[in-house]
Amino acid sequence: MRVLLADDHPHFSEMLATLLPARFEIIGNVGDGRSLVEAALRHKPDLILTYISMPVLNGIDAVEELRKLGCESKVIFLTVHSDAEFVRSCLACGALGYIVKPRVASDLLPAIQQVLAGHVFASIYDLDESPIP
Repeated sequence: MRVLLADDHPHFSEMLATLLPARFEIIGNVGDGRSLVEAALRHKPDLILTYISMPVLNGIDAVEELRKLGCESKVIFLTVHSDAEFVRSCLACGALGYIVKPRVASDLLPAIQQVLAGHVFASIYDLDESPIP
């Protein structure tokens, strides 16, 4: 399983890489949306794990551009935003997964399983970590 990471926080990307089992090959790690588009078109990953608020081109716009260019990689957004409007925007641009960063350690692998099977996965939690309906 070929995975492309896109996050402008290098320490988070490093931590994320440690959460992925050995069967996942990290084929790139980029820090902005424009680089995400270029790397995804070049490497054709099976899965993209991306942040929303990145420099140059945000993650949502980058994924929209990738879809217009025919990229079919599965996409999971990792974000600090728990607002339902962000979830809708991410799903509308073609992503199947949405995980708030405080839940990445517990939700990443279940999200990957669901997304690779073609299902939507969204973890949205408010400040007290209880699910938002």
